[in-house]
Amino acid sequence: MTERILLSPPHMSGNEQKYINHAFETNWIAPLGPNVDAFEKQVAEYVGVKSAAAVSSGTAGIHLALQLLGIKQGDIVFCSSLTFVASANPILYAGATPVFIDSNPETWNMSPNALERALEEAKANNSLPKAIVVVNLYGQSADMDRIMELCDIYNVPMIEDAAESLGAKYNGRRSGSFGKISIFSFNGNKIITTSGGGMIVSDDEELMNKARFLATQARDEAPHYQHSTTGYNYRLSNILAGVGRAQLEVLDERVARRREIFDKYSRSLSHLPGVEFMPEPEGYFSTRWLTTLVINPKEAIADSKTVLDELNKHNIEGRPVWKPLHLQPLFDGVKYYKHSDISVSDFLFENGVCLPSGSSMTEEQQDKVINTLNTVLKNKVC
Repeated sequence: MTERILLSPPHMSGNEQKYINHAFETNWIAPLGPNVDAFEKQVAEYVGVKSAAAVSSGTAGIHLALQLLGIKQGDIVFCSSLTFVASANPILYAGATPVFIDSNPETWNMSPNALERALEEAKANNSLPKAIVVVNLYGQSADMDRIMELCDIYNVPMIEDAAESLGAKYNGRRSGSFGKISIFSFNGNKIITTSGGGMIVSDDEELMNKARFLATQARDEAPHYQHSTTGYNYRLSNILAGVGRAQLEVLDERVARRREIFDKYSRSLSHLPGVEFMPEPEGYFSTRWLTTLVINPKEAIADSKTVLDELNKHNIEGRPVWKPLHLQPLFDGVKYYKHSDISVSDFLFENGVCLPSGSSMTEEQQDKVINTLNTVLKNKVC
C-alpha cells in the first residue's frame, strides 16, 4: 500500500447528496433553511436537550457561549489545559483571562482535584471564574459528577466543550447534555462532519434564541437593517446542514466502528512493554474518536517520537497528544493548576500518540499500523 493512512479522514454516508440536491432544487443556498432547522432539531433530540443552534464552527460555538454567559474584558475563565487551542482562543476573543486546569490519569480530562484547589484559591482571592470550559477529550466525557458538584458549590456555569465527543455517554447520559451550554464540532476530522461547522446545545431555550440572534449579526426586529448589539456571522449554511443530516443518520454506526478499531489496537498492542491505552472508567462510554495511547519511556523499547517517526516512514499519519495550553507560547505566564505534584497533561503530551482511527479504515490498513508498531516497540530502530 502506497496511499497514506490518515488519522481521521471524512467518511461520507452516501446519502449526503440527497439533502444537498434538495437545497439546490429549492434554492435554499444561503445560511438558514429547512436543512438547518431539521439538523438542529435532530441533534437536540439525539443529545437529549431542548434546543440547538447550528453554527459555522465549534470555535464559534464556544465564543457565542461565552457571550451568552456575559463574559467580558477582565473576567476569568477556567479551561482544560490538555486540548486544542480552539477551546481557549474564544476566551481571548472576549478579552477575558484564561486559567488552565490539569488532567487526571483516570480519564485524561479535567482533574476535579486541580479544579477544586483552583476554585478554593479563587474564592479566597475574591476572583472566582465567570465560567469553566470543560473539554471531553478524544471522544470521552470528563468526570461530570464531581465537576458539576464543584460548579454548583461555587455557582460557576460550565461550558461543555464536546467537540470531539458526539455520541459518548457518561453514566448513561449523552455527552453535551451536562453544560449550561455545550458545543459540538463537525470539522472534517470529527466523527461526523459537515466539512466545517458546529452546534450549540442547551436546555435554556431563551439562551439559544439569543445565540441564533447573535449568530446572524444581531439584527433587531425592524423594517430596515438596525443593530443595537454586536453580532457575528456564525450561522451554518443550509447546504452544509444537509451534509450533517446525512452524517447524523450513521453516527451510531461510526461510533461502533471506531470502538472496534480501538479494541483491535488494544488487543494487538497492549502486551508490549510500556504501552498504555487511554482508559475508559466504569460508567463511561467513549466514542474512541481517536485511539490514543501512552508509551512509557521507563518501560518501552522506543519513545513516542521514535514511534511517530517510524509510522511516518511507512506513510502512516500519527500525531502526538495535544500540547497542553499552559505550554503554548500564546499563553506564556498564564496560571496553571496541576493534578498533584506532577502535571498529568505534560506527561501525556511528552509520551502520548494518536493512531489512525477513521471509521473508513480497512482491516488491511489497520494491520499495517499494528505491524509497524509491533516492529518498532519490539526491536530498537536505529
